[in-house]
Order: sequence, then structure tokens, then C-alpha cells
Amino acid sequence: MSYCIKCGRKLVDRYLENEGVIPYCENCKEYRFKMYNVAISMIVIAPNNKILLIKQYHKNDYILVAGYVNYSESIESALKRELKEETDLELVSYKFNKSQYYEPSNTLMVNFICYTSDDNVHNNYEIDSYQWFYPDDALVNIKPNSLAKQFLAHYLANKI
Repeated sequence: MSYCIKCGRKLVDRYLENEGVIPYCENCKEYRFKMYNVAISMIVIAPNNKILLIKQYHKNDYILVAGYVNYSESIESALKRELKEETDLELVSYKFNKSQYYEPSNTLMVNFICYTSDDNVHNNYEIDSYQWFYPDDALVNIKPNSLAKQFLAHYLANKI
């Protein structure tokens, strides 16, 4: 962030005790902490304990269901909305799994274990294809070296 979000003045770096160097607006006399996007991703689990992986955007890799949290939307609402939009599945319950900042898109990714009442996916235009996998097979088939794989591996290692 180079300019103040309130007045538009160029920010300067200023030391703030216990925080380090933070952008500061000399006009507003306020620190401007850097902002980022927030997105959710889901390890979707059917009643038979299979895990849903999807393919999107004409790419060959399987990934997790995910999406951005809209302005003024809660994370809980985003989970329900994204799952319904992309798969037409209903969210029965969920548990937090892990989060990590993803620098390429300046996004905090927040991952959840999401349980559904069935495995009857009705994908829309956002998903090219999908498949349900047993847990060990899901780990083998998910996109290598991805944040999705890290989230899935964390879940499987800890069985939250």
C-alpha cells in the first residue's frame, strides 16, 4: 500500500513499537496496516468419508473447493455459499483445519473440513469435473506442491 485509503496522500514508513515499520499517513496522523484478501477452501467430506476434489478453469490438476469471502460476508456464510454455488451440496457442519497466507494473490487462505449430507454433486459452470476419493487417494491425486495439498496433508495427519 503506497497511498492513504482515506485522503490519498503518499504514505511514509514509520516505526511503531511492537509492530515494526508500518506505512503512516502524515496527513491523517494514522498508521495504515497492509491489507489482503480472504478466501476459504474446503476439504469436503461425504457421509461415506470420501473427499471431493474438483478441476477448474480447464486445468488438469485436482484441487479443493474454494472461493473468496465477499465484502461484508462472514466466513461461515462464504463456506455455505461457495459449496452450494459450485456443487449444489448442503453444508451440514464444519471445523477449522489450517490457514496460510498465499503471497501470489495477496490472500489469507482459511481451510475447513466440511461435512455434507450426501455426495450427489450438481456442478455448475465453475467446475469442469469432480471426483470423490478415499482419503489416501485424495492426497495422491491433489495438485502437487500446492496449498491445497498442504491443507489436505495437515488434515489427514491430524484427523481433526
